[in-house]
Amino acid sequence: MRYLYQAKLTPQDDGPILVTVPDVPMVTSCGDTEAEARRAAVDALATALLFLAKQGEPIPLPVTPAGPGLVPVELELEDALKLAVIEAFREAGISKTELGRRLGKPDSEMHRLLDPGHATKAGSLTRALAVLGKRAALEVLEAA
Repeated sequence: MRYLYQAKLTPQDDGPILVTVPDVPMVTSCGDTEAEARRAAVDALATALLFLAKQGEPIPLPVTPAGPGLVPVELELEDALKLAVIEAFREAGISKTELGRRLGKPDSEMHRLLDPGHATKAGSLTRALAVLGKRAALEVLEAA
């Protein structure tokens, strides 16, 4: 899954630019400039999706197509990897103990690995994806 969502930037009469993400209605933020609004969109989207993951809720798919008035918003690498691991773990239907056994790690480490609020190194997340039958691919693109 690619965590690439479309955000709507709406200038407000009083100055700031309102940011919303149609596929994740709980995402609302703002910025004084378009660059700040885009950065706020990334932060708000990550916060919302990680919150949903922590609550055990499904992650909304990015289904809104690109179009006029919309800008692409993509999660940062670590946040995308964390969500991918959580989703792959849920799909696998295994216990944390089993995941730990596959990785050769204790249960306590699996708790942190699957905790959306705990920072985890990209290498640990990609290894977890591998034992869950998934892989991550990195694509380097020109900045928008």
